[in-house]
Amino acid sequence: MQPAHLSRERAQGRDFDAGLRRHMNSVYLRMTAGVLVTAIVALFVANSPMLLQLFLGGPQKMIVIFAPLAIVMFGFNPMTMRSSTLMAAFFGISVAYGISFATIAVVATQDTAFALDVAYAFLTATSMFAGLSIYGYTTKTDLTPIGTFSVMAIWGLFAVSLLNFFIESSMMTNMVAGIGIIVFSGLTIWQTQAVKDLYYQVADQEMVNRFSWAAALNLYISFIAIFQYVLHFMSQNR
Repeated sequence: MQPAHLSRERAQGRDFDAGLRRHMNSVYLRMTAGVLVTAIVALFVANSPMLLQLFLGGPQKMIVIFAPLAIVMFGFNPMTMRSSTLMAAFFGISVAYGISFATIAVVATQDTAFALDVAYAFLTATSMFAGLSIYGYTTKTDLTPIGTFSVMAIWGLFAVSLLNFFIESSMMTNMVAGIGIIVFSGLTIWQTQAVKDLYYQVADQEMVNRFSWAAALNLYISFIAIFQYVLHFMSQNR
């Protein structure tokens, strides 16, 4: 027979592993819900000329484009905000992205070839994201340096993208898309590992719930970015 203390330790380990699996599943389910909300809103707005004009028919489209960034920076703080507020902010970001993506949905409904590009880009992004997340979850290597570099690189990409918004250089657009896929791939594996590591450090259930929404948001944004960049290359090569 095994000593009683060894049996208790193994039982606790199994319970902890089950808790971690539930935590990771919760994060991915929330992220998936955000992607679904984005897709539904994009299709809904795309099929309403009134809403298209309201949100994207003039200078107000800049508010829609930068709304997700504003919410992330000023309305999403898991250290101080309750989980219910974080949930509302998360889905607010998902809706804002959906409104922005309505332009993609409009073209897709009118152009079958582009609709296929969107479908292939989504499947490619999903496959990439799944593989990257599995690696981030299973690897024993500390991915913190990759995460640090990726975060710094994102700010660089944002600055270059903002500049390119005005000069509209196709070469710069391709460069941003290529680098963006690499950067957000690195961010995905690091974020996945960070979600796992944080679970071991946080004991309070409310804090676990708060950081679950934060993790879902981080992974959601990475997935959306990878999808956009992949779609850019697929539509370019059509």
